[in-house]
Amino acid sequence: MDSGQLEVITKAVSPILEAPRLARGRGPVLFERVAGCRAIVNLIGSRALLARALGVQERGIIRKLLSTAPNGKTTVQEFAWDVEHTPRLSKLPIMKFFEREGGPYITAGVLVAKYGQKVNASVHRMMVIDDTSLAVRLVPPRHTYLMHKASAKKAEPLNVAIAIGVDPVTLFATTTRVPCGFEFNYAAALKGEVQPLIECENGVPIPPSEIVLEGQISPTRTADEGPFVDLTGTYDLVRQEPIIELTRLASVKDPIYHSILPAGVEHSLLMGIPYEPRIYKACQDVTKVKNVILTAGGRHYLHAVIQIEKQTEGDARNVMMAAFAAHTSLKHVVVVDDDIDIYDMADVEFAVATRVRGDSDIMIVPHVRGSSLDPRARSDGTTTKVGIDATAPLTERWKFEKVK
Repeated sequence: MDSGQLEVITKAVSPILEAPRLARGRGPVLFERVAGCRAIVNLIGSRALLARALGVQERGIIRKLLSTAPNGKTTVQEFAWDVEHTPRLSKLPIMKFFEREGGPYITAGVLVAKYGQKVNASVHRMMVIDDTSLAVRLVPPRHTYLMHKASAKKAEPLNVAIAIGVDPVTLFATTTRVPCGFEFNYAAALKGEVQPLIECENGVPIPPSEIVLEGQISPTRTADEGPFVDLTGTYDLVRQEPIIELTRLASVKDPIYHSILPAGVEHSLLMGIPYEPRIYKACQDVTKVKNVILTAGGRHYLHAVIQIEKQTEGDARNVMMAAFAAHTSLKHVVVVDDDIDIYDMADVEFAVATRVRGDSDIMIVPHVRGSSLDPRARSDGTTTKVGIDATAPLTERWKFEKVK
């Protein structure tokens, strides 16, 4: 099946394990009956679908992201929800994805926090505790974590709203590393149009969505959050995380609930693709970079292939170090010449096979900060990073020319 073709499943399925099992490995799937509601999974389930949402060809994603600044315009508009009532999370098709997970999880909710005049929008996993409470994973030192820490220091709750079922470009924009408060401006710029916002009853602005949950992050209450299957398809740790206390639920008529499969393609794309332009920019300061890709095998997060137009010997090693600094979770990097197609892993492997000599072209960097999601990382969070110089020596480039 074409990964961009929507598949509709009309039979009734359970949100607990069954719906995720049916959706895994497929393209976009719309479930017509999940706990009495509609739900969609794998909405941005491939690079091709992300490219389509951004209005570019698949190989043009990085150029689009590099050329777009977070300077679009937003506007607050009036909006009347079709349904409003006190929260009852058990009435939503919130999915539990794997047996050992701590509970059902909201995974595609855009969490918008407001503290004073500061607003931040980002995507967090949120575990259901009961009908009105969620445990939210806040990763230090990211913006929502810092806002909650500042409000908790003053014993104040942090006002939040969770928008579920937003458009793909806005969802993508909220996963990127733009300055705090500019996520919706970035969405507007990516779409080339003004981004509408809706002000919730607690003053938090959200993008148009299918469902919104309003509430506060408690300054004092915490709960065990997890286990949760994260990016690498392995169970993450159980941690004490803050609790969101919900006060209101609103939705459009017959809403479509969006869920992201943990360790699925949509999950890894949204986490990893925003780092590609960041790596590109860092490496561009070192030599002439042609392209960057975070590979599917590395979950679009841990492995990078960087294509350069080599200027001097040593460029590849400098590129490796720049990439590791730009994306500290990066674990392995392969640097190739501009005649290698980085979208073709067989061609990348060809470069490794024919242009790498192990005693001189492999850089090993031990005891450095890695990803908390890497099960091979040490208990202190450090790991060993490896860079592979798969470029041909400049003085002998003729020996490595590919026959056309």
